[in-house]
Amino acid sequence: MIPLFKVFVAPEAQQAVSKTLCSGYIAQGPQVDQFEQLLALHFGNPRMVTVNSCTSAIHLALHLIKREYGLSDSTEILSSPMTCAATNFPAVANRFAIRWVDVDPGTLNIDLDDAARKLSRETRVLLFVHWGGYPIDYDRMALLTAEYRRRFGQDLIVVEDCAHAWESRFRGRLVGSTCEEHFAAFSFQAIKSLTTGDGGLLITPPGTMWRGARMARWFGLDRDNKLDFRSAQDIPEWGFKFHMNDLAASLGLANYPHVAALVAKQKNNAHYYYDQFQGTPGLTLLERRPDCDSSYWLFTVLVADRPAFVEAMIARGLQVNQVHTRNDKYGALAEFQSPLPQLDRVADAMICLPVGWWLTDEDRQHVVDAVRQGW
Repeated sequence: MIPLFKVFVAPEAQQAVSKTLCSGYIAQGPQVDQFEQLLALHFGNPRMVTVNSCTSAIHLALHLIKREYGLSDSTEILSSPMTCAATNFPAVANRFAIRWVDVDPGTLNIDLDDAARKLSRETRVLLFVHWGGYPIDYDRMALLTAEYRRRFGQDLIVVEDCAHAWESRFRGRLVGSTCEEHFAAFSFQAIKSLTTGDGGLLITPPGTMWRGARMARWFGLDRDNKLDFRSAQDIPEWGFKFHMNDLAASLGLANYPHVAALVAKQKNNAHYYYDQFQGTPGLTLLERRPDCDSSYWLFTVLVADRPAFVEAMIARGLQVNQVHTRNDKYGALAEFQSPLPQLDRVADAMICLPVGWWLTDEDRQHVVDAVRQGW
């Protein structure tokens, strides 16, 4: 069976993690600091806040937004339901009122035209995922935020879920640094391109949010000054236990030098699929613009009769899966349901094919042949 996901662990990771295990310092410490410095170089941005998951990164961002802007409970947040539930549950946890935005059927990203139609004075936050790593159209996003500012005299606060988008680029710029006014959350969970076992990253806009995030991730304590954080500090504002630890950071540091090559391999696999699947009956490929360089953490296609497709692919030795399902159908989010006609048209057709760095040339061709046989 050709797997849909596989964990990458660098050959040198065992020694690096073992060294940290024997160091006597395995919680947040020097390895986390070193990992954040490496990430700062990667993104060309010093405002790195590592945490224990991408979910925590989004939760932390929304918590800071609500506190900084003095937003009341039930402030409206526009979001796409086509994502992992981990994107949207932090909105509920922070007592935002979700207003669903439809998806663009050509990309499965949030439909920014539908978002523009749903803007209101009660809207303060836009939250979305880069589906499969395919970047949002940042030019259209800039028009949307400008329109909001013109109409309502305040800023629309943007939170990007970049969990799929490590090494994705829009017009040559890394997703996560394309617009520095946005919050950007990344995942280092086990099957992500860069893994720390589990972990995440929050990149904050300029201003006070970076400092606030660093304190709020660890109970509200300031670990950057020389005061004893165990007993000598006041806690002016309560916080969480969201920090990364040195074991996770050690794994991330060991894996990082390999990740660009791994993502390049999966991009190459995806481009091969685009060439080979043209005109395949019953299969629709998603958009591929030259200025949108996806990481292709997922390679999603739309197929006719998905149950038959899944059965045929499993019989031919391919692990295929939808990976995430629409969040608006979850009981936990039932109160926010609304009509989403474009998502209705594609939700039952979405399926993901193996595309990752672990595929050999023979595996890749087997995927192509299996799909082109039909179902």
